Amino acid sequence: MRIPRPAPLFLGSLLLLGNPAANALDFRTTSRPALLYTAPSNTAGKVAIAGSGLPLEVVVDTENWAKVRDHSGRLAWIEKAALGGSRNVVVKAETSLVRTQPRPDAEVAFRVARGVLLGVTGEPDAYGWLPVKHADGMAGWLPLHEVWGR
Repeated sequence: MRIPRPAPLFLGSLLLLGNPAANALDFRTTSRPALLYTAPSNTAGKVAIAGSGLPLEVVVDTENWAKVRDHSGRLAWIEKAALGGSRNVVVKAETSLVRTQPRPDAEVAFRVARGVLLGVTGEPDAYGWLPVKHADGMAGWLPLHEVWGR
């Protein structure tokens, strides 16, 4: 008697999950202040002004325009020429403690409030700590889950 074998799930799993690299979030930072629009055109409605250094998640990428999401979740269009600054993140926790080393028991280097922009100075470590630097020059490590824009 033959026991029926289940259908291979590997190919189906790949189709459902897709390419992990393709699903990675694409964050870019504004290199200068720029207008955000309701559509990919300079004649479209103006939504807001994105300040220099603002991290934005690119959700649609065209030749000259990008549809982006800001840290509040708002969607808008921006000219791609305005993107390309150094990598920054926005603090999303009410208050975050930036540590001198990537450990929860390390000494506190400084505290930051929600909405503060921090420069990213390297890649996150294997435990989810991101090296950051404040505009005043103070540097340290912050848990990834406390920031937006990586």
